[in-house]
Amino acid sequence: MNTINPQSWKADLPAFREKTAAFYAGEIKVGEYKGFSGYYGSYAQKGGKASMLRLRMPAGRVTRDKLAFVAQMIRTYAVSRVHFTTCQTIQLHDLGQDTVCAIMEQALDAGIVTMGGGGDFPRNVMCSPLSGVQADEYFDTLPWAEAAGNYLLGFIKAEKMPRKLKVCFSNSPANQTHATYRDLGFVARADGKFDVYSAGGLGNNPRFGVKVAEAVEPTKILYYIKAMWLTFRTYGNYENRGKARTRYMQEALGGPENYAKAYREKLDEVFASGEDLTLSVEPQQITKTGDGTTASGPRVLTQKQPGLYTVVWHPLGGQPAPETLCALSDLLADMQDAELRLAPDETAYIINLTGAEAEKVLAATADGARTLFETSVSCIGGTICQVGMRDSHGLLAACINAVREADLPDGALPQMHVSGCASSCGTHQTGSIGFRGASKLVDGKPQSAFTLFVGGCDAQGKEMMGRELGNILESKVPAFLVELGKTVAASGMDFAAWREANPDGIDQIAAPYLA
Repeated sequence: MNTINPQSWKADLPAFREKTAAFYAGEIKVGEYKGFSGYYGSYAQKGGKASMLRLRMPAGRVTRDKLAFVAQMIRTYAVSRVHFTTCQTIQLHDLGQDTVCAIMEQALDAGIVTMGGGGDFPRNVMCSPLSGVQADEYFDTLPWAEAAGNYLLGFIKAEKMPRKLKVCFSNSPANQTHATYRDLGFVARADGKFDVYSAGGLGNNPRFGVKVAEAVEPTKILYYIKAMWLTFRTYGNYENRGKARTRYMQEALGGPENYAKAYREKLDEVFASGEDLTLSVEPQQITKTGDGTTASGPRVLTQKQPGLYTVVWHPLGGQPAPETLCALSDLLADMQDAELRLAPDETAYIINLTGAEAEKVLAATADGARTLFETSVSCIGGTICQVGMRDSHGLLAACINAVREADLPDGALPQMHVSGCASSCGTHQTGSIGFRGASKLVDGKPQSAFTLFVGGCDAQGKEMMGRELGNILESKVPAFLVELGKTVAASGMDFAAWREANPDGIDQIAAPYLA
């Protein structure tokens, strides 16, 4: 397999500078610019006065060097907004014309690719964030995910790609990356092999993935990736952009069984072609050992490496304070093998720490979530995103403030998932409680609202789409959650136990807010 040199993308940068200058000069419209800039991993923000830039972090892995680069860019260009995304990337926001161009070029020098971060291209390959350090994982999927990410960079300029292609790896049934319902998911097994799921996805026309293969040797995963591309080239919908996603092929081909058959035919073609796509990867090596110091607490996890710890940090809404992120980078600089791992729920894990180091990291990240509810997930929201309908991040902030003022105990409310629109970037469709941006008529006039979903689940073998209950005015959502949390707290149970004991409980509490 050929390794893509990040420097090779520099030939494309002059075109980005030229088109970006034309956009900021008002010479081209937002739609035209969006169709162009997505290839570079950049979009204009709502209003067209600033840009965002998406930094690929393959498998969600942010090494000390990459984190130092992000910190340097924040300091050099006074970046005021950073977002950890649900696809395990880092987005820099509120960038001016010259700044977005400069950071893009310097990122390539730092080995960070932005190309293909948006538009009709393979997106950041995802991986269970604790791969390699998690005690109960089936096996370490990180090296395979990183190899897949490098291979997919070669498809960025390929013809006839789906509107997005999301490839994910899961190391356990926790299914943190939603590998069983992405475009292509590699799901680890206890025997050291993968089951493969295909043609899934959230958003409009959501679908769980189709299991297209079982007990696949990790060395053969690239054959399955190429078969995915060939299947879409043959059966994908190129006439309707809204349906140019792999999940629409299930229906177009007459159901999951027919889709699986079509995929396997393409897989046979790849194996028969004679092209050698067999992988050989170096296993992840963590040579660091504990020094006898220990750490404990609700944000501390024990690794399978003796004496090492992981610190859990969830910036509210996935938006770390830039100064906190910079301070964390400075702190990790002298900690051997320490690195950041991004999770699909916008949590960051700082791994490979001694007990003493973990205590320092805990102190440096004390501004994050304090409870399960505060780890709730939100997309960037409609104040920033061009297509966002509602301010999902603003709603989450209002809800956290209301729950804190009500002094609800931890566990009274679950982690919720909020999306500003139907695209489900906040994964509202498989959250225990989810909200999607919407409108609600009041006295014949549309008002800002969110659609409530309940009962979703992402765990492997228990996957379920949330049930849509109806629309709640945005201003009423915090009060609804506080009432729900007070009811659960009064029961003496946590939310999961209360929900099981009261299957219609949410419906009853929500009814007045939905009316």
